[in-house]
Amino acid sequence: MAQSLSDLAQSLLTAAKAAGAEAADVLAVDGRSVSIDVLGGKLEHAERSEGLEVGLRVMVGLRQACVSSSLIDPNTLQNMAERAVFMAREAPEDPHIGLADPDQLSQISDANSLDLFDASPEPDAAALEEDAQRAEAAALAVKGVSQVQSASAGYGSRRIHLAATNGFSGGYQRSSRSTSCVAITGEGTGMERDYFGEGRIYQSDLPDAAEIGRIAGERTVQRAGARRPKTGAYPVIFEERIASSLIGHLLTAVNGSMIARGSSWLKDAMGEQVLPSGLDIVEDPHRQRVPGSRPFDGEGLATASRHIVKDGVLQGWTLDLGNARKLGLQSTANASRGTSSPPSPSLSNVALTQGDLSLDEMLKDMGTGLLVTSMIGSTINPNTGEYSRGASGFWIENGERAYPVNECTLAGNLRDMLMTIRPANDARAHLSRVVPSLAVEGLILAGE
Repeated sequence: MAQSLSDLAQSLLTAAKAAGAEAADVLAVDGRSVSIDVLGGKLEHAERSEGLEVGLRVMVGLRQACVSSSLIDPNTLQNMAERAVFMAREAPEDPHIGLADPDQLSQISDANSLDLFDASPEPDAAALEEDAQRAEAAALAVKGVSQVQSASAGYGSRRIHLAATNGFSGGYQRSSRSTSCVAITGEGTGMERDYFGEGRIYQSDLPDAAEIGRIAGERTVQRAGARRPKTGAYPVIFEERIASSLIGHLLTAVNGSMIARGSSWLKDAMGEQVLPSGLDIVEDPHRQRVPGSRPFDGEGLATASRHIVKDGVLQGWTLDLGNARKLGLQSTANASRGTSSPPSPSLSNVALTQGDLSLDEMLKDMGTGLLVTSMIGSTINPNTGEYSRGASGFWIENGERAYPVNECTLAGNLRDMLMTIRPANDARAHLSRVVPSLAVEGLILAGE
């Protein structure tokens, strides 16, 4: 019979109170995962992990401490509670810590309506190996692919339960299934690579492994003969698969911990235009069968849909209770935590308004410039938004892909860049971040 995470959490809360904690919360996580890598049609690496871990946070006055353990016998739980209380009494004071008030707590204690767990049988290692082999074979069948660097398949499942002395107790299960492939074309210094991968909550939703390998191979051979592009100021389009990284810089800048520290390039931008008019960024933690969904946050608050940006105007920060108190605001129910750390703000699912044009139509409109398909490295000044990243992709002439490019750098200022973006209509709806390809004006391109 599966371990009752609820009973485990309540036992640890009882031990914490007995040890002298004034308030406490517990996060229990029971997970298992399997990953398979193949190379040359044979098993290259297999890994399976299973484990239950429990984390305890205690508060004594204005002080707190966190401890965690993978052992759950009664003696260990008692020792955890006593150690945590001792540590808390030695910790520095923080006037902003504290559990949620009972009237703030979510009335929903499970995720049944979100469909986050696939109850079908766990795939065995042989089935995962077969998927990885089929992805590898399909990539190698693409003319021009010289080798496959990796082909992988994996499965994961976990149960979580959160309980606190303020009366909250809730938990749910998640599952995941994935297949990916990285292919190479060319030899020696002329090698280029590309990839494709997909992940789903339900195994039945995952695309066929051969299709994943084929796309990885086709993407790779398109990169044969890549060279450095021209240096200058050009329009740039971030392809859908990496466009979310650009919006991600904005989302990081509105994280409440950054704002509370005063280290964000958007720290004074509340209520200001940060995207072109007509564009919204919406967080929706209640989308079904999407990995980022959650019924309540890491402090037991009810999650809800909200606008981060509306009609281009910044609406608010991403907050947990602690950072909200520092800023004199209310939590946006965005707390996230691990078993060994206190809560901090993080996002669930976000979506950017899509445009009317396809990627090909946007390329035609652009005429000459760069289509970015992958990025490496990152130099982002968190205080000013100065942006510099390595990129590769395709040089565009007369609205068509002229040749593949690599070893170039894009530079600009994020505040200026984001005010010029134009979205395409190609975002994939099953992702946690639904962001289409994005056209950006005025970037400096350092090539040859």
